[in-house]
Amino acid sequence: MIVRPGLVFLTLLTAMTLQADTKPASSTGLATVGGGCFWCTEAVLERLPGVKQVVSGYAGGHVANPTYEQICTGRTGHAEVIQVEFDPAMVSYDKILEVFFEAHDPTTLNRQGADEGTQYRSVIFYHNEEQHKAAGRAKLAAQSFWPDPVVTEIAPLPKFYPAEKHHQDYFKNNPDQGYCTFVIKPKVKKLEQKGVLPKD
Repeated sequence: MIVRPGLVFLTLLTAMTLQADTKPASSTGLATVGGGCFWCTEAVLERLPGVKQVVSGYAGGHVANPTYEQICTGRTGHAEVIQVEFDPAMVSYDKILEVFFEAHDPTTLNRQGADEGTQYRSVIFYHNEEQHKAAGRAKLAAQSFWPDPVVTEIAPLPKFYPAEKHHQDYFKNNPDQGYCTFVIKPKVKKLEQKGVLPKD
C-alpha cells in the first residue's frame, strides 16, 4: 500500500481542526473580593449563575499561612475574602463586581454591620490589568448609589490562602447557625427580592 504524504498531512490537519472545534469555548475566570465576613459574600456569589466554585480565604496580609484565629486579631493585615471561579461565557467579571457591591456597604471603613476590624474591609484584589480597570469602573458606578464615599480598596492580588475546611460552604452547611439565620439568610432574601440573585 502506497501512502501519499499529502494525504497524511490532510488527515492530520482535519484531525487537528476537529480537536480545536471540540475545545471549550470559554476559559475559567477568577475574581477575588472581600466584603466583610466571608460567610456572607460566599453565600451570595455562589448563587450567581455561571459561578462554578467559591473558596473562602485570606489575602492582603504579611503573615504566611494565617489561621482564622490569627486573622481575628486584626494584626496580620489580611482581609477575609472569597475567590470566585466563574465561566466568562455565562457571567462577566463586571457582573460579579456589580453583585459584590450590592451585597455589602462599601462606605464603612473596616466594618460590616457588627463585624469590625481591618479583616472585614471592603476590597477588590485584581488578577490582571483588565480587572484593575473594571474594578475602578465598578467602584465609580457604586458611588452613584451612596451619599458617603465608597472606601473599597483596589489592589493587585497578593498570595491567597484558602481558609480552614469548616469555613467553606458555611451557610450551605450551617443554615440554622445564628449568624446564618439572622444575617446571611435575610441578606440573600433581600437580594433575591431585588432581582440581584435568582430565587431558589
